[in-house]
Amino acid sequence: MSVSLLARWPEGFPVARLLLSEEAEHAEKFLGLPLWIWQFLNLALFIALLYKLIAKPLTEAFRQRQVEIENRRMEAEEQRAHVQQLAADLRERTAKVEREIAEIRKQGLADGEEARAALAVRADEEAARIRKDAAEEIERRLAEAKAELRRTAADLTAATAAETLAREITAADRERLLADSVAGLKDAR
Repeated sequence: MSVSLLARWPEGFPVARLLLSEEAEHAEKFLGLPLWIWQFLNLALFIALLYKLIAKPLTEAFRQRQVEIENRRMEAEEQRAHVQQLAADLRERTAKVEREIAEIRKQGLADGEEARAALAVRADEEAARIRKDAAEEIERRLAEAKAELRRTAADLTAATAAETLAREITAADRERLLADSVAGLKDAR
C-alpha cells in the first residue's frame, strides 16, 4: 500500500517520498498497537465528536421544534374551538334574528288585518253618517221646498183672489170695506 502511494507520488516532492518510505516500514504498528486499533479509535473519536457537536444540538433543535409544533398545534386547536364557538354563537344569533323577523312579520300581518278591520268599521260608520246626513239634508230641503211651494201657492192664491175681487168688487163694496177697516182700527185702539 505504501509502495503504491510511493510509486504514484510525484518526484517533485522528495520529503513526502521519504516519509512514505519510512511509514511503509512501520505501517503495520503505531506506538506498539496495530494500525486497525488506531483507525477504530480515530473513527470512535470522530463519531463521538460528531455526536457532541452535531447530533446533540440537532436532537435538541428537533426537540425544541417538536415542542414548538406541539404548542402551535394546541394554539390552533384552541383557536379552532374558539372559531367553532363563534360560529355556533353566530348560528344561534342568526336563528334568533330569523325568529324575530318571523314574529315581526306575523305581528305586522295581524296588525294590518286589525287596521284593515278598523278602517272597514270606520268606513261603514262614515258611510252610515253620510247617509244619515244626506237623509237629513234631503228632509230639510224637502221641507224648504214644501214651504216655498206653500208660499208660492199662497201668493198665487192671494194674487188670484185679488184679481177676482178687483174684477167683481164694485165701488160701493170698496167704500163699505174701507169703512169697516177704519172702524176696526178705531176699536183696536
